[in-house]
Amino acid sequence: MEKERVMSGIQPTGDIHIGNYLGAIRQWVELTRSHSCFYVIVDYHAITIDYDVEEFARNIFGAAMVNIACGLEPGTCHLVIQSHIPEIMELNWVFASCTQVGRLTNMTQFKEKSAQHETNINAGLLNYPILQAADILIYKASLVPVGEDQFQHLELAREIARRFNKRFGETFPEPNPGDKPPARVLGLDGEKKMSKSLRNYIGVLESPEEIWKKLGPAKTDVQRVKRTDPGRPWLCNIYSYHEFFTPPEKKEEIFEACQKATIGCIECKRILHENLVRVLEPIQARYRELEAHPDTVRDFLQDSAQKAGAIARATMDEVRHKMGIRA
Repeated sequence: MEKERVMSGIQPTGDIHIGNYLGAIRQWVELTRSHSCFYVIVDYHAITIDYDVEEFARNIFGAAMVNIACGLEPGTCHLVIQSHIPEIMELNWVFASCTQVGRLTNMTQFKEKSAQHETNINAGLLNYPILQAADILIYKASLVPVGEDQFQHLELAREIARRFNKRFGETFPEPNPGDKPPARVLGLDGEKKMSKSLRNYIGVLESPEEIWKKLGPAKTDVQRVKRTDPGRPWLCNIYSYHEFFTPPEKKEEIFEACQKATIGCIECKRILHENLVRVLEPIQARYRELEAHPDTVRDFLQDSAQKAGAIARATMDEVRHKMGIRA
């Protein structure tokens, strides 16, 4: 029996951070053990804002290396660069032709991005979720692990699949987010989701020194003004990171010590720093290995493009036939 297909994507817009790792990549690695997985570096999605061309090219390849270093090894999944599969853009046009403009202008992310980029509200920004639907449905993926901020886009993909199926015949599955929502990781400011644009992140490839420079001033429980003040670890953003990086027995010890004020915030951060560096060290070592052997990465990307491309071409052949676009 063929395994259920999974699709998810990540933008190549600079440093991949621990929010990406905890919220997406770590779960992607787990899914490779039970599913047929298509993970996409969505470079076309990233061009709706201004960018440096040379840096962008480096970021695409760098994103591939980081994802491999985090555990998406050759033979376990398909790691695809979006622009390497031209059929995605063809399906994007098909879906654009059966999606109402009003549905797109009401998307929350379009409104937010339009406010952020007032001088560059382009059609790509408007059609962004249609391209997402094409990314997913070109592989007929039925599982798309996404966070809350992408639920609206995934629902649109489901609507598009239903609309196409109703008009042209059963073709696409309606993708769902699964029953294990990705972790939502706040940034070092303790207020907003960890983000490259907000500069509130810790990069997966950052050195121990760079990580400490960011952790040192990071926000903790506002109630702890002095070292002797009892803390509320359940409200502390730094403790939320311990949930992911610190062994269970030590984590419980920190929880109790914080409440009793027998541990200070700096000491708590130093323990987190030690455990965070321990988790990141093998990822960074694997990244350096890939840097020294870039052909390993190119071969993986090429092999993934060939296999994913064959599926994409078969999907488009079926779509054209059902739509009456035939030779």
